[in-house]
Parts: sequence; structure tokens; C-alpha cells
Amino acid sequence: MLGFLFRRLTADPDRGAELFAAATRIAREPHWFVKGEVPDTLDGRFAVLATVTALVLVRLEGEGESGNATSVALTERFIEVMESEHRELGLGDPTLGKTVRKLVGSLARRTELWRGAVSGNDVWDSATRESLYKSEVSPDALEHSARALRRLWAELQHLGLEEIGQGHLQ
Repeated sequence: MLGFLFRRLTADPDRGAELFAAATRIAREPHWFVKGEVPDTLDGRFAVLATVTALVLVRLEGEGESGNATSVALTERFIEVMESEHRELGLGDPTLGKTVRKLVGSLARRTELWRGAVSGNDVWDSATRESLYKSEVSPDALEHSARALRRLWAELQHLGLEEIGQGHLQ
């Protein structure tokens, strides 16, 4: 009903869907959990998804004003999916808002972290550690994940805004 009354204020439900689906595909690649040793848990999977999404958001910021709409669409889709997934997990209304805000805050922290990392190579490994791991990780696993994130960043750098918006991330 609100969509009918406030059509121009209601977000398009498909907005950002292709881009978020592409980020999700990347985050589900087994190498993160096998060679990268990210724990294959809800928290580990979220860490990879939020990290990939943060890198895409940082890339979109590089487009200036023209990247804003795509960045907003991706962020809105992230929020919608997090809310939906947590409802499916049985989280109710009293705690759902707080949980989703915490997840969005986690995405924001990762985005800020990766802003710094992409501007200087000397912090890339520490950004990888902070973004993906809650505990100690083997040097080989950290190296694998850092390399995979550098490769993703390099691929994002070569894509145009339209390609990114359509979810052609690789």
C-alpha cells in the first residue's frame, strides 16, 4: 500500500540486485574457506561478503557523483538481504533492527578500512587480516586471501561504472 501512495519514495526492489548477486557469487567461492582458511560459518561468510562489498563500494566512490546511485543501490540491497536472511534465521522484530544496524556498521568499518588499504600497499595484509579474520590465521592463508583481494581490486579498477552496475565484476 505504501508503494502505491509513495511510489517515488519507495526503492525499486530489483535495484542493486545484479551487483549484489555478483558480490555474493565472489564471496561464496570455496577458495576463501579452503586456502584462505576463513571459517565456514555465518560470521566467516558474512566477513567475506562484507569485504567484497566494501571493495566494490570503494571502487564506486572512485567514480564520484556518477557512482553514487550504484553505491546506494548496492548498500540498500545489502541491508534488504541482511534483514531478510536474519528473519529467516528466526530473528524477530525487537532485535532485528539492532542486528541489521550492527551488520551495516560492520560494512561501513570495512569500507573505511579498504579506503585506506587501496591508497597504500603497505597496509593491505593488515586490512585483509582485520576484514576477514577474528583470530590468528596462518601466513599462507593470509597471503592467499590478500592476493585474492588484490586481484579483485585490480579487476574492479578495469571495469566501467555500467559494467559494475550490471554485476560484471569478473
